[in-house]
Amino acid sequence: MNEPMTPLEELLALLDLERIEEDIFRGTSRDAVIPRVFGGQVAAQALVAAGRTVPDDRPPHSLHAYFLRPGDPGRPIVYTVDRIRDGRSFTTRRVVAVQHGRPIFHLSASFQVHEEGLEHQEPMPDAPDPLALPTAAELLPRYADRFGGPDVLDKLLEARAAVDLRYADEPPFGSVGEVREPRSQVWFRTNGKLADDPLLHVCLATYVSDMTLLDSVLLAHGRGGWAVGDVVGASLDHAMWFHRPFRADEWLLYDQESPTSQGGRGLARGRIFTVEGSLAVSVIQEGLVRVPHPRG
Repeated sequence: MNEPMTPLEELLALLDLERIEEDIFRGTSRDAVIPRVFGGQVAAQALVAAGRTVPDDRPPHSLHAYFLRPGDPGRPIVYTVDRIRDGRSFTTRRVVAVQHGRPIFHLSASFQVHEEGLEHQEPMPDAPDPLALPTAAELLPRYADRFGGPDVLDKLLEARAAVDLRYADEPPFGSVGEVREPRSQVWFRTNGKLADDPLLHVCLATYVSDMTLLDSVLLAHGRGGWAVGDVVGASLDHAMWFHRPFRADEWLLYDQESPTSQGGRGLARGRIFTVEGSLAVSVIQEGLVRVPHPRG
């Protein structure tokens, strides 16, 4: 009898797309807290599809994506890769994710051969030791009575099972009604070791990057978030720049802030640092953040 897969093995299987044609891939989905495909999943799968059409010596250095329609977690997603450019130093790919005959997601990704060049970076901000912070299994049950339904806690725990994600401060659902500085920090790493495949580590960081980025928007208004039900929303667009090598199975600090919200949208910026202080990734996302109106 085969041993059941661990949560991390299930996530890796989710990212191991089926190749239908040379530049066409198919992926499945997993249930999320909200009844649509998790944005980080479709972004990571699209980057997997793009990366499989690029030579191994060209890691991704940036991606720019738009979430066009909610994804149906009960149906496969087809990813079509367009080979836009293959230059001497840079390679560009465009990926369209399709469900029910309509595009739900669009990604442009650029890859570059390694080059030596000028070096500088912002310093890593202060943050507590990740091992001194509570795990999701320790933290989330404290707020079960604030979540929007009896099964929300189980779904949240399931969504965090493959990734050890720890809040440096009180999460939005822990301080509902309290207006706070629009900044948040989390530490994360996968719950298990990964293969030495740079693309895999980048794709897993892409997956996690959508989990908490809009938290800083919520903190500025004392909102608890999607799990609490005092806002409704979705990712609208997402951009990432990959600066330096990192491993997603080692601790990474995700420092996040929101400079503005308006018009039903909130903007958030994030920086991902290695534990040694290297700035590995920059992230910017705009999300739909609406306050639900009472019925009637």
